[in-house]
Amino acid sequence: MILENGLIRTLDPQVPTQRALAIAGPLVAGGVGVHETALASPEVVDLRGRVVLPGFSDAHVHFPTWAMAQSEIDLDGCASLDEALGRLQEAPRPRDGRWLRGYGWRSGDWQPQRDPTRQDLDALTGDTPAALIAKDYHSLWLNSAALALAGGDLEVRGGVVERDTSGEPTGLLREESAWRFKERYMVWPDDEYLEAMRGGVKLANARGVTAVHDKDGWLGALRLWQQLEERGELTLRVWQSIPAERLGDAVSVGLRSGLGGPLLRLGYLKVFMDGTLGSQTAWMLDGSGVQITSGDELAEIVRRGTDAGFPVAVHAIGDRANREALDAFERTRELWTAKGLRPRIEHCQLLAPEDVPRFAELGVACSVQFSHAPSDRDIADRHWAGKTDGAYAFRSLLASGAVLANGSDAPIEELDPLAGVRAGVRRTIDDRPAWHEEQTLTVDAAFHATCVAPAWLAREERTRGTLLPGRAADLVVLDRDPWEDLDAQVVATMVAGRWVHNPPPW
Repeated sequence: MILENGLIRTLDPQVPTQRALAIAGPLVAGGVGVHETALASPEVVDLRGRVVLPGFSDAHVHFPTWAMAQSEIDLDGCASLDEALGRLQEAPRPRDGRWLRGYGWRSGDWQPQRDPTRQDLDALTGDTPAALIAKDYHSLWLNSAALALAGGDLEVRGGVVERDTSGEPTGLLREESAWRFKERYMVWPDDEYLEAMRGGVKLANARGVTAVHDKDGWLGALRLWQQLEERGELTLRVWQSIPAERLGDAVSVGLRSGLGGPLLRLGYLKVFMDGTLGSQTAWMLDGSGVQITSGDELAEIVRRGTDAGFPVAVHAIGDRANREALDAFERTRELWTAKGLRPRIEHCQLLAPEDVPRFAELGVACSVQFSHAPSDRDIADRHWAGKTDGAYAFRSLLASGAVLANGSDAPIEELDPLAGVRAGVRRTIDDRPAWHEEQTLTVDAAFHATCVAPAWLAREERTRGTLLPGRAADLVVLDRDPWEDLDAQVVATMVAGRWVHNPPPW
């Protein structure tokens, strides 16, 4: 196949643009002089002035959870508790035995501000169990019927059970308490997940996504991906995490990072240092927040992961959590550098100024989400007043020499790489001026973080991420050049030389 009569942006600084692109099987065959490339009777695709980029990678997505959320009640953007309850009232009732499920609420945005309770839900839901996950996915709002299923089994280290003045649970669980409740009492059958993920894969392809780093680390996620691959329904590349607490299970059967095939590979260990900004559980230097993993515990996880060949990805939101994570990587640096591992900190949302250059100095990558900055600006200004110069410091991190990889954190933000690029470049998603304009990115930097850096993190920089000869023919066709107009839209998507969304002619 030859794509011609358009602009090919390779994202390789040595040969940034081409006038055409040749594809042979699953690989890029060449650029300049493609008509002289030895292709037997190639199909010629007229781009008609459109623009081709390497396929987009989402470096941080909870894919099965996001896919399931497409059919749940959307509470994002509610301005009050009454508005949230109104959306629940209007939603279809679940079938017998099914849960009422929703996501996206953030009580910090409500006026008047107050946390929701189980009693707020009980009047609407009765005996139907209801579970509504917060926008940051670190708080769970339950009704009395759902709470009753746990029989009081709610407390766990690193978790928070909100209680009223009489000591009774209010219906809000945070951090480990929320996650354990989900794992024990909110288990959906595989067929529901598979149906949702089929639709999710198609939607991701329609948005130009050709690869994801999946953060849904429970081992069931790997089983679901395998089933899609076996059925020929997997049309993107998946680099799958596993929870650090399951490392022993992985080692016992000989699993290592990189195991798998072209579409599905084992990736890295997933660890949480703290909570989130939205739930006010970020671990801060002022002593506030929730510590989920200590620095010493993380150092031991990194040592054990390194022995087994797994890089470590650490969720860290608050400035204390990020410092503790960097300290742990520094103490273990000789071990993981000797193995050539590429550790990363997820989010890096609030950093003390002296910690910004440490990422590049240590060789720890920053796995960030451009969309979080404009989305979180109000709540960050409220809870981190006086500290936001060090919040979502994307340009500062890049200028220091750090590797910056961009993801969506879907379903917390939408899985839409072009929206993420716009957020990184504009630093706003509404009519307000850019939030901390000094941290805006160039278009080049935003696309590098969306296409090239995620491939590097997955140790695939020599096989994908740029449109050079010998690289995977994973690409997206846009209706216009985003370097000229950031509102460009996806026309078509290709993975391994095969159109997976909207094949030509267009």
